[in-house]
Amino acid sequence: MEPAIRPCLSIFARLPVPGRVKTRLIPALGEEGAARLYARLLAQTIDVARESGLDFELRVTGGEIAAFHDLFGDDIKVVDQGEGDLGDKMARVPPPALLIGSDCPGVTAPLLRAAAGALDDRRVVLGPANDGGYYLIGFREPVPFLFEDMEWSTPKVLPETLARLAQRGWGPAILPELADIDTPEDLAQWPEFE
Repeated sequence: MEPAIRPCLSIFARLPVPGRVKTRLIPALGEEGAARLYARLLAQTIDVARESGLDFELRVTGGEIAAFHDLFGDDIKVVDQGEGDLGDKMARVPPPALLIGSDCPGVTAPLLRAAAGALDDRRVVLGPANDGGYYLIGFREPVPFLFEDMEWSTPKVLPETLARLAQRGWGPAILPELADIDTPEDLAQWPEFE
């Protein structure tokens, strides 16, 4: 059955420039190696987005829209993230939406379709990451309170998000927990990317 809510999938991305992406992996892989890994992860995420059948866009930093078109084709919608911290950038995405990064190789097309379908019943859907954050957040109405004054990139992100939802009496849909690739230890779990 076709979901009633049709969220747009926003993939938060950066150009795979050596020294600017996957910086926690640079000690293990070097700047070039970390950038190559990031490029592979981003390409895989775009392939999965295409396979999902959802409308999707890249939300990018640095206004390098033409460079993303050069890398991935003119058929992909590319939008600048704008200024501010991650919360400011996420809060700009219009609902209904699913937001993901590009460093979680466990994300699949069926998982994205399930996340989209969850918004038929719930206002928010979350994909918990094993580091205490989340690899996916979806919402069918504006949720600025989930993005304001958050300590991003810490193990507090998911618990704080759940607490803010509980304060409003909102029960989110929860997807399976997955792992991001942020550190050499994370990378060891994905030998095909080493």
